[in-house]
Amino acid sequence: MQIEKTKLDGVVILTPKRFGDERGFFSESWSKRQMAEAGLDYGWVQDNHSLSMQAGTVRGLHFQSPPHAQDKLVRCGRGALFDVAVDIRRGSPTYGQWVGVELSFENGKQLLVPAGFLHGFATRQSETEVVYKCSDYYAPECDGAVRFDCPTIGINWDLGNLEPVLSEKDAAAPGLDAFDSPFEYKG
Repeated sequence: MQIEKTKLDGVVILTPKRFGDERGFFSESWSKRQMAEAGLDYGWVQDNHSLSMQAGTVRGLHFQSPPHAQDKLVRCGRGALFDVAVDIRRGSPTYGQWVGVELSFENGKQLLVPAGFLHGFATRQSETEVVYKCSDYYAPECDGAVRFDCPTIGINWDLGNLEPVLSEKDAAAPGLDAFDSPFEYKG
């Protein structure tokens, strides 16, 4: 497995090896042993799977606060998406900064988003499936969001001329300036 660090400490891009022939390919998308050997030891408890029917669907920027904060390991099962993590740990030298990576069925890349980071994505193709592991169960009382197009963060979603398709929750989310983060940077 190829592991690539990003400018945000803890956020990494993982690219599992694929073994293919004329029938297709085989890949271990996650291995507890390989992850632990790389110092990425997470206790995944839940797998999520979403389908976005339209290109330009934006989900996020989401987080789940303590005591049910979630680490996520995100990959694309079908289609393509632009996946983003934003540092929201108070006191962090990279607070408010973001990284993004194209995840697709073709490239097999995954993004590891630790607790303390917002997570969101924009689909590049219709009928895009996103599959991700979580380190804690969904807790609606801890669910939160920050506006995807917050100018303070300045994410370039590169939607071209597509109008973003948003949920009501995401459309009503506050900007980073009006957000009181429940996460603290621990150095």
